[in-house]
Formats: sequence, structure tokens, C-alpha cells
Amino acid sequence: MPTAPSPTSVALLLGLSFFLGLAFEDFFAQSPRRRPGGIRTFPMLALGGGVLYLLDPGRFVPFTAGLLVLGACLIVYYWAYVGTADEQGEPNVGIVVPVLNIHAYVLGAACLALPPWVAVTMTVVAVLLLTGREQLHALARRVELKEIVTAGQFLVLTGIVLPLLPNQPVTTLTPITPRQVWLALVVVCTFSYVSYLAQRYWAAAAGGLWMAALGGLCSSTATTAVLARQAKAAPALRHQAQAGITLATAIMFLRILAIVAIFNLELARALILPLGALSVAGFILCAVQYRWRTDADKQSAQAMHLSASTNPLALGTATVFALLFVAVSLITVLVKAQLGISGIYALAAVVGVSDIDPFVLNLAQGGVAGMADTALAAAILIAASSNNVLKAVYAAGFAGGRATAASAAALIALAVAGFAAAYAVAMW
Repeated sequence: MPTAPSPTSVALLLGLSFFLGLAFEDFFAQSPRRRPGGIRTFPMLALGGGVLYLLDPGRFVPFTAGLLVLGACLIVYYWAYVGTADEQGEPNVGIVVPVLNIHAYVLGAACLALPPWVAVTMTVVAVLLLTGREQLHALARRVELKEIVTAGQFLVLTGIVLPLLPNQPVTTLTPITPRQVWLALVVVCTFSYVSYLAQRYWAAAAGGLWMAALGGLCSSTATTAVLARQAKAAPALRHQAQAGITLATAIMFLRILAIVAIFNLELARALILPLGALSVAGFILCAVQYRWRTDADKQSAQAMHLSASTNPLALGTATVFALLFVAVSLITVLVKAQLGISGIYALAAVVGVSDIDPFVLNLAQGGVAGMADTALAAAILIAASSNNVLKAVYAAGFAGGRATAASAAALIALAVAGFAAAYAVAMW
């Protein structure tokens, strides 16, 4: 005997199918042409699909037969209207209407056989895709072919290369495995890729402090250099550039914390207080610098601009990062063996004048054995603080000193606070 469905499942079936039908009719309300489906048809299809599924939930014979009958009816409809033009005069070759009818039919079985979140998700996504037609088509027209290729590269990095790499060390020189190296690459590239897309396709990110924040998500060092040059070239942007440089560094602290938390929650717990405090201090300094703009600065029509960075998923970029990660891992193990924890602290200060991501990720993934989380946290704080000293030099050098002197001073203050936090953490 078929198992009786629960009242909750039936209520979910009726509610979701009614919602889908309501969205369907509202979307096509302005069209004079009648289309199969709607606020009555979809609940009926969902009920029919659910009942036919319950009659044979093991082999799906009645359900499959009903699906074939529905498909035949939809083929007749599609064949009759495929040669006509829609309201815009375009050929009526879209299959959204047949697909939504099939969706309503399958929804009945999904509500009775699967967890509720599956049916809710598939219905909400269907409604969003239906009602967002204009926005989605506009987005498709805006996206260049090279961006689709870039997205494909991201899928290759994460879905093909990563699962194939071994998760065992290939050498005794370092405990880091090839999969850990590639996973670190994927995480860093993901942060950079999000920033890259936002800078290219989000209008608000084209200038101002949003641009500086996204720059900090990608590379606060590069953002500092660019804004310092702009402050020198356009004096009206001086205070805005100063605030942007400080904001990029404040975002950098949160970025480091997020990256560490992905791989090592215990280490992230040791860093959350000092990195959070440094980030808050950066936000406060940014707010002060931004509010202290002169009236001429506030009335200026100029805006900071940071062109979208190069593709962070390019093969050359990925290869350089992977090689740098392995090199840092080998050097870190060697320094730890020869000089101990003090050597790691010295190395952290040195790597701060370059890209600190490989060093931070190496520590987060256990690349240095025998070090407590507090010592690892202190090393990461030293690297970040050393990097702030480098950015202070960039801010003063590229802008000629006076244009971004306030930002250079703010970065030095954050660096001193970071070194003090590192000492305090190491003493715990």
C-alpha cells in the first residue's frame, strides 16, 4: 500500500506550486497570448506528480508515464508557437514555459520524497530566473568572452586539478602536501577574483572608498602604491587617497583572519582579538582622515580610480604563487630547524616586504611543526606589521612625502601596534 504523505508535505506542495503559478502569471500578465501554466495549473500538476509518485515510489512507473503525457502535450504547444513572434517581434523559440510546467509536475514528487529545503530551493531559484530575465540578459550582454574563460579556469582549478592532487607529502623537507599548496592557491585566488569581478562590474566600486576596500581584499600593497601616485598627481584627492590607503590596510587584517580561519580555526582564535583590534583601529583612522577633508576636497568632482587588476586566475599568476608557496615552506622548515622560533620571527619580518600570503598560509596549514598557536599568531602579526612598514614607505615615496604623510604615519602606527600585539601574544 502507498505510504500516506504527511500534512506538512502536502501543504508545502500546494504552497510552493501556488507561489510558482503566481509568479508565472504575474510575469506574463502583460502578454495577450495565453500560455499553459499558472496559478491553477501548477498546483494541479504538482498534485498529479505527487500522487503518481506515491503510487509507485520504488520504480516510478506511473510518475514516468505522467511525465511522458505532459511532455507530449507541451511538444504540441511548442510546435504550434515556435514559428510565431513574441511581443518584441523576436522568434518565439524559448522553452521557459514548457520547462516551468515540467518543474511544477516534478515539484509534487520533490515535496513528498525529498527534504523540504530541496523543494523550496528549486522553486525559489526557478522564480528568480523567470522574473530576472531582463537583468540576466543584460548581464550576459555585458560579460565579455574572456570573463567566461576566466570562470572556466576557476572551475578547472577547483573542480579538476584540486581533487587529482595527492594529499600526502612528496618530500621529507616539508610536511605540506601538493593538495594543500593548490588549496591555498584556490583560496587566495578566490578572494582576488571576487575583488576583480566587483571592480569590473559593480559601478560603486569604480571609485571612492569602495574601490579602496576591494583593493585591500586583493592586495593592500598594490592599492597603496596606486593611491599614493594619484594623491601626487591630483592634490584634490589627497585626503580621499589617504583614507583609502588606511582602509585598504584595515581590510587586509580581516582578509588575513578569514584566510587563516579557513585552514586553522584554533590559530584564527588566537588572532581574532589582535587582528580585529588592528582592523578597528584602521577603520577609525580612515574615518578621521575622510572627515578631515577640506571644503575644496568635498566639492571636487574627481574620484579615486583603480583599474581592475589583472586576471588573478591566469596560469602564470597561479604558477608563480604555487612556486613561491613551496619555496616559503621549504625556507620556513629550514629556518625553524636551524634557528628555532626566533628564526621564524625574523623570517616573518623579512617576508613582510613581499607577498605575505604564502607565509601566512604555510603557517596556517601546519607547515612548521612544534610551534604553539600563540607563536604562529605572533609570526603572522610580525609579517603583517612588516608589510605595513613597506606600505608606509610606498605611501611616502610614490606621493613625494607630504601628499600622503598622514597615511604613512597611520601605517607606521598600525605597524608599531602590530609588533606590540605580536610581543603580547608570544608572551601568553
